[in-house]
Amino acid sequence: MIRFARWKMFVIALTCLGGIFFALPNIMPKEARDSLPSWLPNKVMNLGLDLRGGSHLLLEVDVKSVFRERFTNLVQSMRADLRRERIPYRNIGVQGDAAGVTIINPDKAGSGGTNKERARRLMRQIEQGLEIEEVAGGRLLLRYSETSRRDLLNQAMTQSIEIVRRRVDEFGTSEPTIQRQGEDRILVQLPGVDDPERVKRLIGRTAKMNFHLVDERYQPGGALPATPPPGSFFAQLESERKGTGQPVTYVLRRRVMVSGENLVDSQPTFEQGQPVVSFRFDSLGARKFAQVTRDNVGKPFAIVLDGKIISAPVIREPILGGSGIITGGFTVNDAQDLSVLLRAGALPAPMKILEERTVGPDLGADSIAAGEIACLIGFVLVVVFMFLAYSTLGAFANIALVTNLILITGSLSLLQATLTLPGIAGIVLTIGMAVDANVLVFERIREELRGGRTMLSAIDAGYGRAFTTILDSNLTTLIAALLLFEFGSGPVRGFAVTLAIGLVTSMFTAILLTRFQIAAWVAWRRPKALPL
Repeated sequence: MIRFARWKMFVIALTCLGGIFFALPNIMPKEARDSLPSWLPNKVMNLGLDLRGGSHLLLEVDVKSVFRERFTNLVQSMRADLRRERIPYRNIGVQGDAAGVTIINPDKAGSGGTNKERARRLMRQIEQGLEIEEVAGGRLLLRYSETSRRDLLNQAMTQSIEIVRRRVDEFGTSEPTIQRQGEDRILVQLPGVDDPERVKRLIGRTAKMNFHLVDERYQPGGALPATPPPGSFFAQLESERKGTGQPVTYVLRRRVMVSGENLVDSQPTFEQGQPVVSFRFDSLGARKFAQVTRDNVGKPFAIVLDGKIISAPVIREPILGGSGIITGGFTVNDAQDLSVLLRAGALPAPMKILEERTVGPDLGADSIAAGEIACLIGFVLVVVFMFLAYSTLGAFANIALVTNLILITGSLSLLQATLTLPGIAGIVLTIGMAVDANVLVFERIREELRGGRTMLSAIDAGYGRAFTTILDSNLTTLIAALLLFEFGSGPVRGFAVTLAIGLVTSMFTAILLTRFQIAAWVAWRRPKALPL
């Protein structure tokens, strides 16, 4: 008992010093932290939405638009295939939750079977997971099976969450909470956000960007047909307005010359003192962009974002490097936001905000103050009890308790975990639980002394026989904390994190640190009996 292995002393000293180093930045002013060398720890605990304040958004993904777009693509594929195979048809289009087409002369035989059989064979090859239904009059309806619909929905939600996460990360928010709720909703919590309106604009935009040629038969701002001509569509340029103040309407070719999916980078920059957005394509996009600009020199080329034109420059010369700039009378913030949207990618479907809450920092400050008071009261009561109940050994347990709090703080800072109000509750609970192991050991030592053992033998037996009980009790609580973290969300996870960290650190301080203190005290003072 008196002899303590050197490696154990080294582990104890290294762990305690590491906890102090990682916890220290939390009590330092920000200026002092920023001035620290890069190799020194300078991270602090992240505060959650309920402590720091920020924005809470509940978003709903318009999954119906996902299927509308898929059915529109199916119609285009059906039209192209039927024309290629020279199968006569009419009334092709989206019909409810299906893509429909009426085959003319469905029973007329030809090479490869009747028109209807050939059409069905083509439709089966368009995409996996489609079901074909035949109705009266030779009409065929193409639908997604239930399994395919569920897979498409999950894919759209996963993609939406990932893109929202990218946009939020680009915005610079630390420790955001982004998770799926129910079938088609996403919960977003952004601690410390002081401009929620800008965040809403950034998150809510679909940001689907494509490059289209302008239909030169119609001059922008001039006389336009009542409906878009075949193969074209109307789009407005907000930055260019008529004398009436209305945005100028362009007629654009519907064919997408280059898709925004080929973008690999986008950055805000300046040109002639004006904010602009630079972009760069991947190799495929660069080839397409070079070909389009080479074949259409002198023609306007519209950049369309979410159905609106943001710029329509004239191609002066072929652009062969796969990069370019977007101008449009941007402010600095507009250029930054647009570059973030393009870098993060387009949402698969529009989203709308169902619920919005802003938590003020004053409420968070009150919560922090209440948590500090609770921790302080709990700490003082535990310290007084341990000292009164176990005298000198209780003082050693109190030193271990202080070290335990330092290790928890250092661990939260190192892991950059988010501290929430339930997390503070977990720390308060840990304060009480941290001395449980010491109480078990000390009571076991008392029993061994009453049984006639010597002091050193009683200390050895107390730690040896209490260890299994301590390990079992902490292990079961740790399993519960891990389950809370795995299946819980938001604040529940915060509670689970602090509880789990507290259990691990309390095991270290109770089994190693307190025992080392007792061993060092016995070797130094050589007491005749333990003060128990």
